[in-house]
This record gives sequence, C-alpha cells and structure tokens, in this order.
Amino acid sequence: MRLKRKGINALLALLLLVAFTAQPLLAAPKATSVKVTFVSAKLVENNHVGNEWRYEARAGSKEIEEGHSVTLTVKGSETIKLEVDVEEQDKIPDIGKGSSTIKLSAIKGTVTKTMKVTVVENRGRYSGNTATWEFAFKISKAS
Repeated sequence: MRLKRKGINALLALLLLVAFTAQPLLAAPKATSVKVTFVSAKLVENNHVGNEWRYEARAGSKEIEEGHSVTLTVKGSETIKLEVDVEEQDKIPDIGKGSSTIKLSAIKGTVTKTMKVTVVENRGRYSGNTATWEFAFKISKAS
C-alpha cells in the first residue's frame, strides 16, 4: 500500500511539473504585424532659429522616410517606440529630440499619433529662441 501511494504521489508530481513547464509555451504571446507610416514633418513655428533643417524618424529601430511605412513585429504587451530628431544645420547645430510609445493593445483600426519637438537656438543674438516641429504618424495592425 505504501509503495502504491509513493507511486501515485510521484505520478502527480510529474504531471504537475509537466503542466507548469508546458504552460508558458501554450500562453506565449502571439506576434502581430504593425504598420507604421511617417505621414509628415512640419515646421509650425520658427522664431529666428534657422532656415536649413534635417530630420529623421524611427519606429522601433527602423528608420522611416516621410511618406513611407515600415512593418514591425510586436508581441503581447510590448510597445511601439516612435522617435524623431531635428537638427538645424549650421556650424554649431541646434538639436531637438522627441519620443513616444504606443501599446499594441491601444491600436484599434488606424491610430494617428502626433509629436511636437522643440529646438532651442543655442548661440548668438537669438539664443534661447525656439522652433517647433510637428510630426505625424499613422499606426495600424497589418492585415
């Protein structure tokens, strides 16, 4: 009787071990493709900061050109990080940076995300003046 009970206990322990180790495999988050489009970059205010500009945008680690899209693979509760850099082109460049995140669960249909980035003049008689840029993105789950 005692040997039979030990066998049953060992079998139950083995079943519990299998159930707990298999669960993460069964509950692994599903990967979802997300399309991120860099719609536009617009200088909305410029108080004597500069006239020649360079900017870039990224979704995740992928660079996006204005008017183009990238597709990202996102899992479960991960977020999508949008980043932008703006640089006024002169001997001592003025730089502005911005970033934003969006949760995968927040994407229902198409989501429009706008970001404002401020660049501050760092030298000269206009030191401290600002220029403001607005970046627009569209994010949707790829079909």
